[in-house]
Amino acid sequence: MPSERFDLPNAQGERLSALLDRPAGQPAAYALFAHCFTCGKDVLAAKRIAEGLTARGIAVLRFDFTGLGASEGEFANTTFSSNVADLVAAANHLRQLYRAPAILIGHSLGGAAVLAAAAQVPEARAVATIAAPADPGHVTGLFRQHVADIHEKGEVEVALAGRPFRIRKEFLDDIAEQKLQQCLANLRKALLVLHSPTDDLVGIENASAIFTAAKHPKSFVSLADADHLLSKRRDAVYVAEIIAAWSERYLDMVPEPDMVPIEGVLVEETRNGKFEQSIIAGPHRYLADEPVSVGGNGSGPSPYEYLLAALGACTSMTIRLYADLKKLPLDRVSVHLKHDKIHAVDCENCETKEGKIDRIDRVVTLRGDLNSEQRAKLMEIADKCPVHRTLHSEIDVRTREAA
Repeated sequence: MPSERFDLPNAQGERLSALLDRPAGQPAAYALFAHCFTCGKDVLAAKRIAEGLTARGIAVLRFDFTGLGASEGEFANTTFSSNVADLVAAANHLRQLYRAPAILIGHSLGGAAVLAAAAQVPEARAVATIAAPADPGHVTGLFRQHVADIHEKGEVEVALAGRPFRIRKEFLDDIAEQKLQQCLANLRKALLVLHSPTDDLVGIENASAIFTAAKHPKSFVSLADADHLLSKRRDAVYVAEIIAAWSERYLDMVPEPDMVPIEGVLVEETRNGKFEQSIIAGPHRYLADEPVSVGGNGSGPSPYEYLLAALGACTSMTIRLYADLKKLPLDRVSVHLKHDKIHAVDCENCETKEGKIDRIDRVVTLRGDLNSEQRAKLMEIADKCPVHRTLHSEIDVRTREAA
């Protein structure tokens, strides 16, 4: 399902720019994501984590805090408390539109914000923090050389991540009054703390302080080698996988059906990038995409890679079934496949002799104490897998527009 963009009102009636990423089919749960200080809803970490969660059936609402991105208001007028109020407003809006968020996720200062907001979102049963400070005042370290001037002059322009922001004394006063330890002690929700031990912006000691102050159920996952902003795609994808798997223990993840279950596979564009597609097959959800090198997000296998995966999986399954049936000493089977286009004249056994044809190279590795006769038989069986036969048979693809 395409991502849905809309505005939601904050406590002052200003419009906050929001984006709801939804999976194919009815979401199993809704999550609310709070981005890092001075970032926006489209920062790579937020975008990639949302992609990963929607692929696993979880809808994600992310939005720009007041005065950031496409949201109305002046950043200079915001405080940590106003960010918490924005989060509560977003949760309320999501409750009115669809369903209240069951998962609260915060990155960096957004992590501290979701901890502070959690008590005001009663439906939330799980909270995940990513590289979060144990004390919101930690953020003043980003502009520590200006703190004295801000107290003296009341307002100073500072450069953060190469951009100018006006910070007021009210921001410093508000953040100094925050009591996150009390919020943690009274959280009464499952907590997941994700943090990199090599985070040079918010040290790992912050994760220790958050974890120690919270009561069970609580979990900690180390994001080894990740930087503070999760700039590597694999780190953001890993975070999404961990949050999705962990939250299942605490949430009712069975979606409410909104349609008669479909047969086959449903593929629908996400509108998240040029090529990305959402795939739903029974209870399973996936993403298909193209590599970044050709304009895609690289968020999932390409269509041809799924084709190779289907043939490889079927080959391996068929070999295993035969080996078990005949009680052959096959320990492990693996299949490596590649797809290419070749000139027809280069194919000795092909009927087509003009233009180009598709070639799939399939290399089967058989591990075990097998003799030559057994290996030959298993290789013969490989060509009898149903997908292999389908690819070699006449296929009638009927296409029509949905009613």
